[in-house]
Amino acid sequence: MEESSFLNPTRALRAAKLRDGERVADFGVGSGFFTRAAARLVGGKGLVWAVDVHQDMLSRVKKLSLEEGLHNVEVVHGNVERSGGSHLPDDNFDVVIISNLLFGTEHKDAVVKEARRVLRKSGRAVVIDWSDSFSGMGPHPDHVVTADHAQTLFELGGFTVGDTLPAGTHHWGFIARKTAAANAQ
Repeated sequence: MEESSFLNPTRALRAAKLRDGERVADFGVGSGFFTRAAARLVGGKGLVWAVDVHQDMLSRVKKLSLEEGLHNVEVVHGNVERSGGSHLPDDNFDVVIISNLLFGTEHKDAVVKEARRVLRKSGRAVVIDWSDSFSGMGPHPDHVVTADHAQTLFELGGFTVGDTLPAGTHHWGFIARKTAAANAQ
């Protein structure tokens, strides 16, 4: 059977090598597909914090997580476009997921800074977004963020961009690792 060409959160996160016991922050959780996939991969010893500016989405994600037996998901109302806006502690997470978020943010550099702030030394960001606007599916063409632009944002923000991720035919994805350099803007 041929695998779907659409974005598969579990496949992307497996490729990002999420491990049992890791601490994960999911920025802009939306419907929680990545949150729940991450919760399954990090297991009972791991934790996933779902951060979103929309309170109603967080209630839904928490409910779905509990219905699926995922007791390692916490929800946090926050704005990741502001410094400290995620309300998460500094240097505390192994992974930050930023999926289908950049196209809808005004302050993309602030999202990168917030990810860097909450990640532990050598922590990694899983970055995935739409590759184009597909006749009504995906963002407006003016809002599409290219992979090259996103890579530049992360490099300027104190990350080293590494491997690409399987993201289907409508998305691009990569892993960015927090660098030790103190000159991140």
